[in-house]
Amino acid sequence: MTLDKLGRELRDLRISVTDRCNFRCFFCLPDGESYEFFRREEILSLEEIVKFTKAVLPLGIKKVRLTGGEPLLRRSIETLIEKLSELPIEDLSLTTNGFLLKGKAKTLKLAGLKRITVSLPSLKDEVLSRMVGRDVKASWVVEGIEAALREGLNPVKVNVCVVRGINDSEIVDIAKFFKERGVVVRFIEFMDVGNLNNWSLDKVFSVREMLNLLMKHFDLEPVEKSYKGEVAERYRYKDDGLEVGFISSITQPFCGDCNRLRLTADGRLLTCLFAHEGYSIKSLLRSGAHEEDIRAFVINLWSKREDRYSEERLELIRRGVKPKKIEMFKVGG
Repeated sequence: MTLDKLGRELRDLRISVTDRCNFRCFFCLPDGESYEFFRREEILSLEEIVKFTKAVLPLGIKKVRLTGGEPLLRRSIETLIEKLSELPIEDLSLTTNGFLLKGKAKTLKLAGLKRITVSLPSLKDEVLSRMVGRDVKASWVVEGIEAALREGLNPVKVNVCVVRGINDSEIVDIAKFFKERGVVVRFIEFMDVGNLNNWSLDKVFSVREMLNLLMKHFDLEPVEKSYKGEVAERYRYKDDGLEVGFISSITQPFCGDCNRLRLTADGRLLTCLFAHEGYSIKSLLRSGAHEEDIRAFVINLWSKREDRYSEERLELIRRGVKPKKIEMFKVGG
């Protein structure tokens, strides 16, 4: 039985292949914070990731996205992509910070990756360096995006998390820059994922503000959602038909339609991006469990999920409640 027949559709699987990253990103871990990486034996092997994915595909999974940390740091990431590309997955993609993409785009395409999303919050070197915690030039990431386009990893999408007072002044410039290159941009409200990114409501630049700003410079029209549970509010430029998207987890929560299951690098299942701990499936995978046992575990977990943190956030803030959440570099977005 698929979970959509239970009235709780499951469509999208996010797999964090590592918690390691080459940045100390503003959105995950500010300077001065310490943390421990998973030990090698703690993370799932490539074979375990493939086994889990194969087991849950019959539950309605159509999209599989590899994330991190930074997934391009995972040893033999191309081998994992090759194995996953042999499965009946409609959309196999990867999200990266783009720092290593220029040298990896060709091998990723050859391995079977269908498309890629790059996180790039700024085109200004000084702002980007501040936000990712490392001296880096935006041109390095742009060159990776251009390499992905040449290799046919289309559509290439760029995620721009907007933080008030830091990069909100670049919204129009970023839209223009990538519109000229035929690249879809998705502007994202700054979210309180984890506990270490110093999030506060006054740092949130809302989707309404973003959209109003862009409409002063571009002729945009809304696009209907292509499936239930699609998180992006999509628009298109009337002159060329290229799309631009907005994700409003803070101001317009979409918990009720969420269809994403997340697998962390150490083998925990999360039914929400803002989960506290998750549910371990690693022991089941390592005990030689059959695919039916894995599916039964997921069905039981997903059919009982009641996550609605984004809908409860403002009330929790009002009451001064700060629930503990898994950090972004372990969740993978």
